[in-house]
Amino acid sequence: MQVLVVGGTGTLGRQIARRAIDEGHSVRCMVRTPRKASFLQEWGCELTRGDLLEPASLDYALDGVDAVIDAATSRPSDPQSVYVTDWDGKVNLLQACERAEVKRFVFLSLLGAHRHRDVPLMDIKACTENLLESSDLDYTILQGAAFMQGVIGQFAIPVLEGQTVWVSGSPTAIAYMNTQDVARFAVAALQRTETVKGSFPVVGPRAWNTGELVQLCERCSGKTARMFRVQPVLIRLMQGVASFFEPAVNVAERLAFAEVTGGGQALDAPMESSYAAFNLDPAETTNMESYIREYYDTILKRLREMEADLDKDAKKKLPF
Repeated sequence: MQVLVVGGTGTLGRQIARRAIDEGHSVRCMVRTPRKASFLQEWGCELTRGDLLEPASLDYALDGVDAVIDAATSRPSDPQSVYVTDWDGKVNLLQACERAEVKRFVFLSLLGAHRHRDVPLMDIKACTENLLESSDLDYTILQGAAFMQGVIGQFAIPVLEGQTVWVSGSPTAIAYMNTQDVARFAVAALQRTETVKGSFPVVGPRAWNTGELVQLCERCSGKTARMFRVQPVLIRLMQGVASFFEPAVNVAERLAFAEVTGGGQALDAPMESSYAAFNLDPAETTNMESYIREYYDTILKRLREMEADLDKDAKKKLPF
């Protein structure tokens, strides 16, 4: 199929593009800055410049396309509200698909979006799901929780470097999933009629809270972590202050997401029906223990190699 991947430079989008190429699809990636996406071309993707807020660029990107996989979401650096960058952009994209008569649409949503409508990003995901369900598109909705890749920056690196690990005072157990595994579901959906007009949870094998993740990082790294718990009332105060200033509106909206990750209600779901519908083997899904252990094995090996190449004075300046 000729597949358009939206959000191809993101953590998940690039894995979807790579997986689709490996599965034999012709992949076009719509990106805002093509010079920053040269790695996609090296993999065999066609690049087209486009922006979800520029409808004309969407018409050009969709020319000749059989299916769309939408993994786009706003970035922390985006100055505008997520209701502009995400919601307006999604409406533009779906309208462009109708104009181009592209019927197949795979959307990456969030688990529990309809339970957290007071959180802007979740509200947008829920509204997009509703919009798809009322459309004539042959959609498939994948409801994820969080990516294992995020655990590295939030927990694994701070533990290794002896930095303070900041965690919510009311930790939520989250079934993290490797982006490569999420990509397997997204690309498999293209060939599985069983997934058309359906919504499916796509989460990892087990839900982990912050305490368990820190302990896992400690075991695998041989380091002891320093933890600081942030009470929910403090986060709400920060959100309120940020919302007073228009340039900080994006910050306030993202702080609101702490209600999801710190609310105490697990972000997890049974996956048996999802694996069956997508014809995927759960045994091939990455588990958190092996993911973290592989990360530390790789990074510690590289650090030892670096240390072996340094003289004594240089070693004294290393942060580890």
